Amino acid sequence: MSNVDFDVIGIGNAIVDVLSKSDDAFLTEHGLNKGSMSLIDATQADRLYDQMGPGVECSGGSAANTIACLANLGAKSAFIGKVKEDGLGKIFAHDIKAAGVDFSSKLATDGPSTARCLILVTEDAQRTMNTFLGACVNLTPDDIDPDYIARGAVTYLEGYLWDPDHAKEAFLKASMAAHKADRQVALSLSDAFCVDRHRKSFQDLVEHHVDILFANEDEIKSLYEVDSFDAALQCVRDKCSVAVLTRGEKGSVVISGNEIHVVDCEPVAQVVDTTGAGDAYAAGFLFGYTKEFDMGTCARLGSICAAEVISHYGARPEANLADLAGKALSQ
Repeated sequence: MSNVDFDVIGIGNAIVDVLSKSDDAFLTEHGLNKGSMSLIDATQADRLYDQMGPGVECSGGSAANTIACLANLGAKSAFIGKVKEDGLGKIFAHDIKAAGVDFSSKLATDGPSTARCLILVTEDAQRTMNTFLGACVNLTPDDIDPDYIARGAVTYLEGYLWDPDHAKEAFLKASMAAHKADRQVALSLSDAFCVDRHRKSFQDLVEHHVDILFANEDEIKSLYEVDSFDAALQCVRDKCSVAVLTRGEKGSVVISGNEIHVVDCEPVAQVVDTTGAGDAYAAGFLFGYTKEFDMGTCARLGSICAAEVISHYGARPEANLADLAGKALSQ
């Protein structure tokens, strides 16, 4: 895809992740639903942070993770998100720029503090996320510059940010700007609980504003209120140009027109932490997509990136993804 400054521009929650090892007893004690993402307020965030074990802080957020992985692959990437001009906001801005991502969003000088996600990782590699959205909820259409969006081949939207009304308006403004410039729009459904909250509006968004949809098995079944993966696949196949459906250890399925590609997951010696697996998969797929690889290769790249991320703690790659992908695809 030529004549663009960025391969992918991500729009999503700008969050600082705090990752800490935990156990089931701690989750039970605090009434946390293992493996899920829950929204918490500032008071809950402070209380949980005080009681959890030592943590590692880094810039995060679903779309931001995807964009950082894209930069690691060698893609030209950018991110739009709202943080406050506070300690965590400066951590976020520094980290994502250091990853090679263009981040020019203005830091807010008033309003709620920068968002944080307290991630508790148990021994079975499940992650339980507790998110205080803070400044994220203040993303508005004013933060979207149509000329900036036109500089990206693909604008990637994070489903988690579909909660606030102003953010919905920002998404729609971005998608219309992208299509007006003859660019494409991708969406990650993010979480089955998020889909449950916004099913009808997500269905409309997918059918009328999205070219490439990313969803896991639970999310796509929730979107169309069906009990089986096969039924969900049939529901989505004519709703957008490309549907990318991940199934954990079962691999992934890509539907594009009359084509269906089934791709195995990449083997991993030990699954350590599944945080960011779907984000990394989306990065690998979009990297291949913007390089005009075939759908099967795009899915393979997604699996390679996801495998690297789940082999260690944290949602960002530790290895050079470009090297890993190059070696794997040459075999």
